[in-house]
Amino acid sequence: MKITLKNPKPRNPLVAPAHFRRAGSHRPGSRFVRQEGRRALQREITQMRHSP
Repeated sequence: MKITLKNPKPRNPLVAPAHFRRAGSHRPGSRFVRQEGRRALQREITQMRHSP
C-alpha cells in the first residue's frame, strides 16, 4: 500500500515583501509640523497687517 500526501497550497509570493515594507505610524512627521507652524505664523502676520 502506497501512502500519498497532498501538496499544500502554494503560498502567496506577494505577502512576504509586503510584510517587510509595513507602513509607519499615521501621525504627521516633524516636517509637516514645522511647515504647519510656519503657515500659522504667516497667517498671524498677515492678519496683524490687515487689521487696523
